[in-house]
Amino acid sequence: MWQDYLRFAVNGMAHRRLRSWLTMMGVFIGIMAVVTLISLGQGLQQYIDYQFSKVGGDRIAIMPGGGGITSGGAPGSSLTTAKLGQADLDVAERTRGVEIAVGFVLQTTAVEYNKKTKFLPVYGIPTDPKYLQFLKDSEFQSVQKGTYLKKGDKYKAIVGPTIGKDNFDRDIGVGSKILINGVEFTVVGIAEDSGNPIQNMRINIPEDTAKQLFDKPDDYAQIAVKVQKGSTPSDVAEKITERLRHERNVKKNEEDFSVTTAESIVAAFKTVFNIVTLVLSGIAAISLFVGGVGIMTTMYTSVIERTRQIGVMKSIGARNSDILMIFIAESGLLGIIGGIIGIILGLMASFVGEYVVRNYGIPEYSLYAGPELILGALVFSILVGCASGYFPAMRAAKMKPVDALRYR
Repeated sequence: MWQDYLRFAVNGMAHRRLRSWLTMMGVFIGIMAVVTLISLGQGLQQYIDYQFSKVGGDRIAIMPGGGGITSGGAPGSSLTTAKLGQADLDVAERTRGVEIAVGFVLQTTAVEYNKKTKFLPVYGIPTDPKYLQFLKDSEFQSVQKGTYLKKGDKYKAIVGPTIGKDNFDRDIGVGSKILINGVEFTVVGIAEDSGNPIQNMRINIPEDTAKQLFDKPDDYAQIAVKVQKGSTPSDVAEKITERLRHERNVKKNEEDFSVTTAESIVAAFKTVFNIVTLVLSGIAAISLFVGGVGIMTTMYTSVIERTRQIGVMKSIGARNSDILMIFIAESGLLGIIGGIIGIILGLMASFVGEYVVRNYGIPEYSLYAGPELILGALVFSILVGCASGYFPAMRAAKMKPVDALRYR
């Protein structure tokens, strides 16, 4: 029986090729937009998860300012009035569940190389051997060429992999000389490519040298904490927050510092990102609604054109349910063909988007178009087609044979 319904549907579409293609256009534009947005969005979410997995889920960041960078500017900038010091680092390091705590000095300052001067972020990092493994485990602190900073180093530096080419039109190698705030430093290491353009722009120098060079004897832009195995980062973060409140003599909700775990950063970002994706998908769904209206209009026109045919079929024994299913099958077929075309075009657009992002932004980015997305888009397009054809089909099914045969 279904074969007969589909045969009638195919014949109906074949006699109205142009109208059928124009009708399906609204469907496949909507499906294409949805598939493209979701596949690229899911790919971005996976990339974010990957980046945070490299940083480590056992890390906690302590920043000056009650809301982190949102309450008073970027860490280390002149807009941040709150400060972190050695006392705060000691509190964090003594907290139960903390394996190690490291303070970083930060200053955006003039860096000169190849007779050019640029303002770049310079970090002062500890050189004590007990912190070396922590730095090696941090993706944006590890070294791909040369050596790490060691105890006793003074005017030595580790530079990001893209600093020279992006800022000075010349690669910086191990042994190169650079001027930081007017003082000459020797480059002893080139950092790993973290995949993050901002992190790739950093320069690391010894902590004691940075404090002296930038006149920051007791000022940390950030304290990074590694949690002991078996401890929960969120619980440790809460303990650190309570102890820092007591140390700094501030009340709850009046903190001049922020303690953030990697999980909370990811969760907050994903919440915002999901809202944006939902809004964009809703806009794309408008095209599907327009496509559904187009299918409904086409099916009403088809019912009118085939009124006499409906009368003939009913007069030779076709039931109302048969007439209903013939027209629903045709509208569903419009939906499924439009959906297939939309999925193919959406995947093509996604691959183009992936190519652009990889070559002009994030080399490690990869889109994600799982079977659930493809199947979901296809089922949705079928439902749109069938739902849009239901009322025209009901009108056709309720026609009286005599009235239909008299129609001209």
